[in-house]
Amino acid sequence: MNLFNVYPLYDFTPTHARGAYVYDETGNEYLDFYGGHAVISIGHSHPHYVKRVSEQLGKLGFYSNSVKNPLQVELARKLGELSGLPDYQLFLCNSGAEATENALKMASFATGKTKIIAFERAFHGRTSAAVNVTHSEKIKAPINKGFEVDFMPYNQLEAVEQSLAKGDVCAVIIEGIQGIGGVHVADTEFLEGLQVLCRKHHAVLILDEIQSGFGRSGYFFAFQRAHIEPDLITMAKGMGNGFPVGGLLLHPKFEPSFGLLGTTFGGNHLACAAVLTVLEVLEAENLIANAEQQGKTLKKQLAEVFPEAEVRGNGLMIGLEMPEPVKEWRKELLLSERVFTGSSSMANVLRLLPPLGIGEQEISRFLSAITSKEFA
Repeated sequence: MNLFNVYPLYDFTPTHARGAYVYDETGNEYLDFYGGHAVISIGHSHPHYVKRVSEQLGKLGFYSNSVKNPLQVELARKLGELSGLPDYQLFLCNSGAEATENALKMASFATGKTKIIAFERAFHGRTSAAVNVTHSEKIKAPINKGFEVDFMPYNQLEAVEQSLAKGDVCAVIIEGIQGIGGVHVADTEFLEGLQVLCRKHHAVLILDEIQSGFGRSGYFFAFQRAHIEPDLITMAKGMGNGFPVGGLLLHPKFEPSFGLLGTTFGGNHLACAAVLTVLEVLEAENLIANAEQQGKTLKKQLAEVFPEAEVRGNGLMIGLEMPEPVKEWRKELLLSERVFTGSSSMANVLRLLPPLGIGEQEISRFLSAITSKEFA
């Protein structure tokens, strides 16, 4: 049996990792400034993470949501405390796309409407409803196109207002920082304006924090730069530091009702142990503040080294837009300098998503590597 091809593969087989470094079968060391799609938040093989998840596996790895799970209660309390959203309700699932599906479903339940406003360059997942609000026709099958979506320009409020004024919009879904779309940051005034308009026209505001959440932006959630209270917040990626887990935070105005949302594997005991450990390490090692500080340092130095480029992002979610496509440059960095970086839907953008605990040593090594290869 052959594997179905998903991504073009580099000739590299990782065997183990620690912190911000990954190693191959011959012992070569690679600096990870990509984190496997922004998944590695507290670092590879963090000792506390390994210990706690292993201990949980030795006790009880899984039972369904038909029984009480104290770890879910502990996770909801801790997440509310660190995120500053203690009154929100938590629904646990398995991935970011699943979180998006459930957010759109809840918005439709709440409003009785089906039309969605999303944004140009958006990426919200590959499952049926999630891919429908993703701004990429090439990954949509005919069966995916099940409801009307208006794609609006990012950070432009007037077009959104005109669409909302028609009264038929169920929800507005937006990434706090666009990831795959090239690391574009939502203006605080834009986010605040969206909330005002959604409340005025009885639409649900959904913040996609799947990639930008859990401290990556220098805030717990990227939208917290603005003074808003989203109706729904989707989470995943860095939430589990490699364990597959996603979640949906629901504003307290949503009334729970048995049967609206459900999951077999979501919120299982291992997943809860993984997320709790991430939260504990974020707090104990002050990683959110570190992400903000090191992100500022990295952005400043990138702007100095590449004056012809545009450097965007917040915290350790950074996009470097160069004058020409970066594909070959990125490949050379990996193969010769042994540095992982990310791509985006914009061919000229290099996406940087390192673990949140990096320091001066990792930044220095990264800058040395990235300047050793002449661009284009």
